[in-house]
Amino acid sequence: MAVGGGESEIFKSRSDKREYRRIILPNSLEALLISDPDTDKSAVSMNVSVGSFSDPAGLEGLAHYLEHMLFYASEKYPVEESYSKYIAEHGGSTNAFTSAEHTNFFFDINTDCLEEGLDRFAQFFIKPLMSPDATIREIKAVDSENQKNLLSDGWRMNQLQKHLSSKNHPYHKFSTGNWDTLEVKPKENGLDTRLELIRFYQENYSANIMHLVVYGKESLDEIKTLVESKFQDIRNIGRNYLHFPGEPCSSEHLQILVKAVPIKEGHILRIIWPITPGIRHYKEGLSKYIGHLIGHEGEGSLFYNLKKMGWAMSLSAGEMDWSVDYSFFSVTIELTDSGHDHHEDIIGLLFKYIHLLQKDGVAKWIFDELVAICEMHFHYQDKVPPSSYAVNIASRMQLYPPEDWLVQSSLPSKFVPSAIKATLDELSPDTVRIFWESKSFEGCTDSVEPWYGTKYSVQKLPPSTIQQWIEKAPKEDLHLPIPNIFIATDLTIKQVSVKVPYPYLIRKSPFSRLWYKPDTMFFTPKAYIKIEFNCPLSNQSPEAAVLTDMFTRLLMDYLNEYAYYAAMAGLYYSIHSSNYGFQVTVVGYNHKMQSLLETVIDKIKNFEVKGDRFSVIKETVKKEYDNFKFRQPYQQAMYNCSLILDGNVWPWNEQLEVLPHLEVAHLTNFSKHLLSRTFLECFVAGNIETANAEVMVQHIEDVLFQHPQPLCKPLFPSQHLTSRIVKLERSTKYCFSIDCLNPSDENSALLYYIQVHRDDIKLNILLELFALVAKQPAFHQLRSVEQLGYITVLLQRNDSGVRGLQFIIQSTVKDPAQLDARVEAFLKMFESELNKMADSDFKSNVNALIEMKLEKHKNLREESSFYWTEIAVGTLKFDRREAEVAALRDLTKEQLIDFFNGFVKVDAPKRKTLSVRVYGCLHSAEHKQAITEPDHPPKTFGIKDVCSFRRSRPLYASFRGGHGLIKL
Repeated sequence: MAVGGGESEIFKSRSDKREYRRIILPNSLEALLISDPDTDKSAVSMNVSVGSFSDPAGLEGLAHYLEHMLFYASEKYPVEESYSKYIAEHGGSTNAFTSAEHTNFFFDINTDCLEEGLDRFAQFFIKPLMSPDATIREIKAVDSENQKNLLSDGWRMNQLQKHLSSKNHPYHKFSTGNWDTLEVKPKENGLDTRLELIRFYQENYSANIMHLVVYGKESLDEIKTLVESKFQDIRNIGRNYLHFPGEPCSSEHLQILVKAVPIKEGHILRIIWPITPGIRHYKEGLSKYIGHLIGHEGEGSLFYNLKKMGWAMSLSAGEMDWSVDYSFFSVTIELTDSGHDHHEDIIGLLFKYIHLLQKDGVAKWIFDELVAICEMHFHYQDKVPPSSYAVNIASRMQLYPPEDWLVQSSLPSKFVPSAIKATLDELSPDTVRIFWESKSFEGCTDSVEPWYGTKYSVQKLPPSTIQQWIEKAPKEDLHLPIPNIFIATDLTIKQVSVKVPYPYLIRKSPFSRLWYKPDTMFFTPKAYIKIEFNCPLSNQSPEAAVLTDMFTRLLMDYLNEYAYYAAMAGLYYSIHSSNYGFQVTVVGYNHKMQSLLETVIDKIKNFEVKGDRFSVIKETVKKEYDNFKFRQPYQQAMYNCSLILDGNVWPWNEQLEVLPHLEVAHLTNFSKHLLSRTFLECFVAGNIETANAEVMVQHIEDVLFQHPQPLCKPLFPSQHLTSRIVKLERSTKYCFSIDCLNPSDENSALLYYIQVHRDDIKLNILLELFALVAKQPAFHQLRSVEQLGYITVLLQRNDSGVRGLQFIIQSTVKDPAQLDARVEAFLKMFESELNKMADSDFKSNVNALIEMKLEKHKNLREESSFYWTEIAVGTLKFDRREAEVAALRDLTKEQLIDFFNGFVKVDAPKRKTLSVRVYGCLHSAEHKQAITEPDHPPKTFGIKDVCSFRRSRPLYASFRGGHGLIKL
């Protein structure tokens, strides 16, 4: 469908009711206006065609640093971070990112605040201040962000690929920047970073290389007036779009095998080729076609054969790191230990499969099938948050003609076999780059990447060697996929007889209960099914928890080559363990959904443990447990907080300890007992009629419970499961301190948790309102002013209906005890701000929260997840948002202050606090001192042993206590 857009017609999906218009301002700023009267959020994204490739030599990270600095202040709005404060106080969020050739700034906000949000945002590009006072502080923030990435394998391996490229191409650069590149080195070279920053801005930020997307509820004419008035003053210096011709990799960087030592356990092969950028032929879908086949997981595929031999855990293929000037095609294979020993065979098989595709020619039926799937996905795509939508379009506007701004490269339409063949021919041994990551290379490397310290070695890999690998590779049955039977052909929208606003119980038996919610909002041919198998034996011990996890992974493994076709056709499923047993989720096009669900249930009924796959899954789980210690310190703090509060969680190290002793016989016996007693909590939503939903659940009962020799029996009343949370004591502060599990990590972390209440409408809104009011001031004080660390957030927390607040900070500059003191200092400082809050500001924040709560769900998956949470927790408050909005309308500022004084204030009488402290290696001395010389103030309790602590504390009642008692 094409819609008017000035001289261009913008193609949009059949289900898209939004209006679009392209405009060009007198200063040559190009903008796309989107009018959506149904939206409850406005959003804006500005894409500037300048990124880290433009960093001056010796000032690596300058473009990224500029992205940070533009948020601070402008001549028109000189109060520091007043922009971010305004966005936060009006129900919105804001962020930015810098890539190689682009910098993108974006925000969303409540719809009635778009005009002022636009005005403040536009000043980034008109007259930013970039004050001297903020210069050093924000360099520290960039450095902290880099510190966070130093032990991330994703960042490390990406930079290694850049490092092994031509020094004359900007692809070689270090992009994020750090203290050394933005402060130390410039000073040594007589440069003033702030002056260089201003010069960079003045020489690069020009209206003619900017693309703007504005998404609002107003008419196109009204949005046009807003955009013209707010952005016309951005100067146009006639900056040309930058191009970076030439290949990033010279001959010395091709035909190489790189062995690299990662941080985490595991083995990964990345086979990479430079190719002609697909963007130049985006309507032909060259890489999409090739990636579809090389990345396929059905029978006969490369992955199917690698998996059959026990060599691979996962495989993905496609174009990566692409631009108009250069591109790479990558095949990434996660190897098993056995696969690691057979890397030559694996690479040989990959090239064999590529030869197969070259020999058999390009199949039109496969291309047509791909087109059919892409068209269905495009025309029935789910709505996403406006900010995500705006960013996706703005960041690609320079690359596509206006008529394809919405489609981009998602709809291949021209079948050109010769072009696909030409790209296939580029996947040659002559140009290959192979990156092989494994901890087994420790001590066997001879080089170090300078920015992240990754150890590696390089060896030349002539095509003759790869030819030998091809010839000796196993004679496996590699062949093309079969036609996809899961592509939906019935896209009829079912008629809903009763338009109910919330889920309701339509069926209940001793074996299950079924909640149902027809689609009354989205009108797409999609459905959502969630079935939770409540199995009392699933979590009774660390062994049981591990075996349940392995049971679900093996089910997914056995179904993979069959269900992969369903996933390709937009019908997704997952099986994973939960607190109460395990869950089966099926979501997507409803036409073939019942067939997929029945296959999943049949696989559960006839489950058997295959020794070869058990070994692979066990190895996978072992590596995941081993890699737990490499999580970011703040993630370790979050895990330990959950471990302290939730009595149903087994410590990861206990699960790791039992894992090596588990064998095939253990899972074979356990799986029979696991399902011997179970209860099914079912939720069906979307484009499925009531009778159909009941038939599906009846079928499951017939297969599992009603068989002459049933696999499952109903639960006894005493076996219905609950999840109960530790109740902390009032006026007491609990502290739990540990060393970071990774002794090389310099970052420390604090999670400062204030437990407030068990789900209650009035207290919920007071907690949420306080979090909204305090979030931006906390970020400004703790992150921007005190520069404690890049990760500095204030969030709400909800554990099975028990709610609270949590401050999370990750830092290299202060140890966790000092971070704790800074949080309390902030709360003391914020007390006076809260008391002085103007009535108008209070009302504005209340209205912002009301608008956030009234925000409609964007798609069926989002709506269903909301309702499923109510079912899973047991609260069943399907009208929660409406009830909380009604309570908000009656709220007073005095009640908010009373809430703060009662629950949050440092010496509040009802205050219950838990401080989880993770000490990085920079603060190990402070941790030792804290252990040997504990200096706990009065009413402070040090937790020494988590499990003993959990057993000693009372628990909140569970909302699932009445499980199974609801009557129809």
